[in-house]
Amino acid sequence: MLLIFTHKVTNRLTYTTKQIFEKILGVEIGFTTKVEDFIKHTGPKMTYSKQPLQNEFFIRSNDLLFEQGINDLEINVSDWDGVPCFFAAGEKSTLPFDIFSASFFLLSRYEEYLPHVKDSVGRFPVKESIAYQHKFLQTPVVDLWAFKLLTALKARFPKLESKEKDYQFTSIINVTTSHAFAMRGIARTLGGLFVDIGNFKFRNIVRRFAVLFGIQKDPYDNFFELVEIHKKFPIKSMFFFQFAKHSAHDKNVSTNNNKFRFLIKSIADYSIVSLSTSFMSSSNNKVLREEKRQLGNLINRPISYSRLRYNRVNVPAAYRSLVETEFTDDFSMGYTHQIGFRAGTCTPFHFYDINTEIRQPIKIHPFAMHDYSLVNFKTKEEVFERLDEVYRVVKQVKGDLIFVFSNELLGSDQNLDWMELYQSILKRYYV
Repeated sequence: MLLIFTHKVTNRLTYTTKQIFEKILGVEIGFTTKVEDFIKHTGPKMTYSKQPLQNEFFIRSNDLLFEQGINDLEINVSDWDGVPCFFAAGEKSTLPFDIFSASFFLLSRYEEYLPHVKDSVGRFPVKESIAYQHKFLQTPVVDLWAFKLLTALKARFPKLESKEKDYQFTSIINVTTSHAFAMRGIARTLGGLFVDIGNFKFRNIVRRFAVLFGIQKDPYDNFFELVEIHKKFPIKSMFFFQFAKHSAHDKNVSTNNNKFRFLIKSIADYSIVSLSTSFMSSSNNKVLREEKRQLGNLINRPISYSRLRYNRVNVPAAYRSLVETEFTDDFSMGYTHQIGFRAGTCTPFHFYDINTEIRQPIKIHPFAMHDYSLVNFKTKEEVFERLDEVYRVVKQVKGDLIFVFSNELLGSDQNLDWMELYQSILKRYYV
């Protein structure tokens, strides 16, 4: 066991160190505030405080993990052997920065509590993030910091034991519009037809009639094709279906449509199925609870996983809502239009509510890429050039590489053959 001496054990410190040592590195830790216990300990040990006791492994602490609430912080990004870092610790510190405070800042989404202007659908803008501004968004710095810390500790304590975890790849299919033309009902079909006529979208008009008359399959209806692709690779795949009432932001097929209900039940025979929450439910727990209940009743399984509409994670309200409605895991932590790690990590972590200073029970699974971040790439080679960099570093730190795809984009006309690209991505990154 690694013993950590500190002047005060706080919820923030416990949360952060357990994530780094136990979840990322597989190292058992303990804490003490008593000098005599620290001196007597014969195994690996380190000090996390303002001053070292003697000549031990020492990380000089910032004040962040011993404060409460939100305060103005000065962030100056520097370099640690090629990895960006912040909260400089001074010359006496074994590490040049406070790894625990920096990790807490990213994992807790501290910057999202600070004043900022939200985007058109109420999200924290990627350009407001320190990771985007300092060009380390595509690097899971928390994991890299952790492994560099482990290397330094093992140099001092060669017998320090760590349990290595395995790299994992997960493909998520997000279904907020299951069909472009089919199953839409008379009123919505006519409405869509008039919109296409008004916008001179004659190709859509032809396609709409071809689908309605059974001449061709709906372009978004690629579910069983995806199931067959997933059978080729030993990957974890998940389908998140929106199961909600129609609204301005939620335009999926009616939950009363029997064909739609049968589709979801059929997919649940082959893959994990869970809830893609509606925009409306983000501000109404009663609606969220009902969506969860109805989908669970349909597939005869408890619904524990969530994906928030538009990846609209507003901290801490969004996660409090998910906890109150008894979700255990969420897969919304990422940016829709930018590749990268919103929380600076590729390892699942529990949400820390800064307003209450409590670690919440919901586990957050950060995704690295949403397919809408790839729409401006013109060739498959460009896509792989960018994704290969992400894959290499996630594999290096034995993290979780999670990609989010939508059946809409996989069934749409773009520069790339999306279904072929999707298969190539799975083949390239699943191991």
